[in-house]
Amino acid sequence: MDDQSKFSLIFVDDEPSMLRLLVETFAEAGYRIHTAGGGLEAQDLLKQVRIDAAVVDLAMPQMDGLELLKRIRQEYPALMVVMLTGQAGVKEAVAAIKLGADDFLEKPFSPEALRVRVAQFFKIWQLKEENRRLREEVKNQFAFPGLVGNSTAMLKLKEMIADAGRTDSTVLIQGETGTGKELVARALHVHSPRAKNKFVPVDCAAISETVIESELFGHIRGAFTGAYTSVPGLIRSADKGTLFLDEVGELSPAIQGKLLRTVQEREVRPVGGSRSDPVDVRLLAATNRNLAAEVADGRFREDLFYRLNVLTINVPPLRDNPEDIALLASYFLKRFATDLSPVRDISRAALEYLANYNWPGNVRELENIIRRAVALGRGNAIQPEDLPPPIFAAPTEAAYGRGCVAGSSLAAYEKTAIQNALAKNSQNRAKAAKILGIGEATLYRKIKKYGILGIDDG
Repeated sequence: MDDQSKFSLIFVDDEPSMLRLLVETFAEAGYRIHTAGGGLEAQDLLKQVRIDAAVVDLAMPQMDGLELLKRIRQEYPALMVVMLTGQAGVKEAVAAIKLGADDFLEKPFSPEALRVRVAQFFKIWQLKEENRRLREEVKNQFAFPGLVGNSTAMLKLKEMIADAGRTDSTVLIQGETGTGKELVARALHVHSPRAKNKFVPVDCAAISETVIESELFGHIRGAFTGAYTSVPGLIRSADKGTLFLDEVGELSPAIQGKLLRTVQEREVRPVGGSRSDPVDVRLLAATNRNLAAEVADGRFREDLFYRLNVLTINVPPLRDNPEDIALLASYFLKRFATDLSPVRDISRAALEYLANYNWPGNVRELENIIRRAVALGRGNAIQPEDLPPPIFAAPTEAAYGRGCVAGSSLAAYEKTAIQNALAKNSQNRAKAAKILGIGEATLYRKIKKYGILGIDDG
């Protein structure tokens, strides 16, 4: 057992002979032992190392046992304490128990009696450690970092991840841009037998056509101009772990063919090499394209498609899970809150605007909007006017007592928002501009643009 994971015990007594006796009493117990010659020294030590149980003498100069016990209970409430009292120290013992001591022994005490009491503490510690370990296992077993949401679709997605994660099958993750396909891939890795090994993400759309072969498959020294050393490549760097190919539909036919061979043969041939090296990776791929349609149009290899499409996970767009929007917004708010911004909350009105938006950019768009609102917000809570025009221009039923026409253009949304703001404020342009979060001159130009009549200039 690692020394840092052992049961840790401290003896606190101002008599060196007593400390020696206590250490000798537990020399064969296998515990991690610390000693302190007084309350102040013990207090300093507690700040530096983890302590699970303490044996504390009651009568000590500078800081006695009762004062140390008070501070332990304030700062380390889980720490178990045995108080050592002098003869006829019943009154002190009662005081110690009232302050939170777990037990007490009267001096002179039997070493065996102290061993029994500490052994009881050790068993309690073992149970706590086992419970902590089990909780950690459950947490890891059902870990979905970043996949926030309790909607039916999100719960179904998490269930699919947990089921697919336990296999070693190739998974094709499909979904619109910004839905969190890489988060799904990472969760699959966390739930897999390979979780302790590497997760290597590759954005196929971000690597230029001229270098992607070398990046993926590696190259040997001298394979091309500038190849001064051999490079293993991203596929081999994921050996024994998980390789995630994001936007796999962007790969050229030539790279698709070489990837197919790697998947089939479980080996990698570097650029310029004459032999292949074995590789053991679990392959996850993602795309925002319809690969079946790409195959039908001849833009994606059919044989590679079937190799990738062993299991399929479809990530739903955010507009299909409006009940998750408030939860996601709060999650991002906590992530981006800083001491430089006063924003700590989201107003109900702002949440209504968020819930009524169509979210073409999905979760990534919501993330960026909350980041922007936190950076620019001046109040404690995000208000509708802190949201960008595509969202704030779309009126909500709660805000104005009317709904929006589905499929309306941004211009139509903006015109409707202006009309509703003016109606709400008895056609007062200054008040309407304030609600809309724009300048009065800007509002006037938009009124002329959209031909909105009957405006009071007051």
